[in-house]
Amino acid sequence: MSKQIDSIDEELSEWLRRQHVFFVATAPLCADGHINCSPKGGDSFRVLGPLEVAYQDYTGSGAETAAHLRENGRILLMFCGFEGKPNIARLHGQGEVIAPDHADYESLDALFPVNPGTRCYVRVQVERVSTSCGFSVPFMDFRSDRDTLDKFAASKGPAGLAEYRAQKNAVSIDGMPALPMPAMNDSN
Repeated sequence: MSKQIDSIDEELSEWLRRQHVFFVATAPLCADGHINCSPKGGDSFRVLGPLEVAYQDYTGSGAETAAHLRENGRILLMFCGFEGKPNIARLHGQGEVIAPDHADYESLDALFPVNPGTRCYVRVQVERVSTSCGFSVPFMDFRSDRDTLDKFAASKGPAGLAEYRAQKNAVSIDGMPALPMPAMNDSN
């Protein structure tokens, strides 16, 4: 049964931190635009306050989330309990891309491990927190984090990552502006 709660309390915060994967969903305002849902992993999520969270966004083959956030800010983060008791948590809110040229970038950067693939952070002002049973979510055992993206980013180096991001992350699949390329240099 779904339950809406006022904020992210300590118990939920601890549960969120223990999850190895979470999902981010966004959508453009236009009806024929593509909805996006992306898995996120690694040590990339932080609870900043009762109604504020952030995640470390790694270089990827697209930048749909950034494009949608620039357009309308709407975002949903969903966590599923694959280990332990069944649970699902959803955090609905307004997200903001924090690129290296943003005034808050360094303070967020200090909260996360150094990663060569970090392209920005996404900070979310949470407007709705809900949990549900997760009874049908299967048990899945965590083996380890993958290092494929880390190796890819390290092999590209800062210049190669900047070129890759310029090719793959400047606009969404719907042609919407995504990540600002002049600010996309590695400070990590």
